[in-house]
Amino acid sequence: MAARDTGFFRRWLTLAAAAVERETGRLTDLDSAIGDADHGSNLRRGFAAVSAALAEEEPATPGAVLTVAGRTLISTVGGASGPLYGTLLRRTGKALGGAETVGDEELREALRAGVDAVVRLGGAAAGDKTMLDALLPAVEALPDTAEAARAAAAGAEATVPLQARKGRASYLGERSKGHMDPGAASAALLIGALAEAEGQDGDD
Repeated sequence: MAARDTGFFRRWLTLAAAAVERETGRLTDLDSAIGDADHGSNLRRGFAAVSAALAEEEPATPGAVLTVAGRTLISTVGGASGPLYGTLLRRTGKALGGAETVGDEELREALRAGVDAVVRLGGAAAGDKTMLDALLPAVEALPDTAEAARAAAAGAEATVPLQARKGRASYLGERSKGHMDPGAASAALLIGALAEAEGQDGDD
């Protein structure tokens, strides 16, 4: 895989915004079962704001693209989703620094740094029925982004039988079983968009 430039990261987030827009109803349905029923609408608003911010600011490096996106999500998405996704992208962007291109190893290590920051912020672990159940296996599967997307989707599916141990869903106890975690579902969309962006490399 050739080094990924600023255009690649802009394309990733544009595709993520499109995926969230397309799946808003499903995310809301998932959140209706075990949460506040606002995960889809919150993320749709947040990623639409990300697209607008990237168009307005035109960040010059991959790290700057992710930093702008993370900052925008924190300021526009309420509840836990904004800080968690914002932290993920901001910390990943910070790890990339001012590099103009990003290779396989740099991408994996930067995203790992972002996921580690989410762990510290939310205090969750694998198996707690959160977005980490999709993100952690995805990072392990990198740098193959297609494999990372499959791992994230499988991780989200694997949350269905779990009992939630974090967030509002944890209040439901045993009744949280039998439902996919909406955060894991949206995290799988984000990683899926990464793989899609890779597949479009060179189409510009």
